Amino acid sequence: MLLLQELKVKSSAFEHNGLIPRKYTCDGNDVNPPLTIEDIPEGTESLALTIDDPDAPMGTWDHWVVWNIPPHTQEIREKSVPGVEGMNDFRRNSYGGPCPPGGTHRYFFKVYALDTKLNLGAASRKKDLERAMQGHILAKGEFIGRYSRK
Repeated sequence: MLLLQELKVKSSAFEHNGLIPRKYTCDGNDVNPPLTIEDIPEGTESLALTIDDPDAPMGTWDHWVVWNIPPHTQEIREKSVPGVEGMNDFRRNSYGGPCPPGGTHRYFFKVYALDTKLNLGAASRKKDLERAMQGHILAKGEFIGRYSRK
């Protein structure tokens, strides 16, 4: 089995496993936080990003689904559209910030380095992206933030 390289994913807005500032949630401006990506391997043709909440009451809730991010992207700026946005569980083709109904939830920011660009339509969801990425992932990185509403 091939071992995946690891991407380093972090944010200047909060620490790994730290609290996500209100600005990036449904209680604030509902804009994506800045992310930096390091150790993108040679041969990367595109990057993909998903943000999901496995603590949602109805099962994992997808907050952002993005693909065909340019392979040289080392920074995803705050309030940006870095690639092609798919459909999230808010039924929007955009970022949807943390908005837990109760308690503290974890939000997984997952970045994938792919050896290809993906041909997916705007109605594509995370499951479609995951299927299309199979056999094309060169590296993966993960960053976790937490949020609870006051």
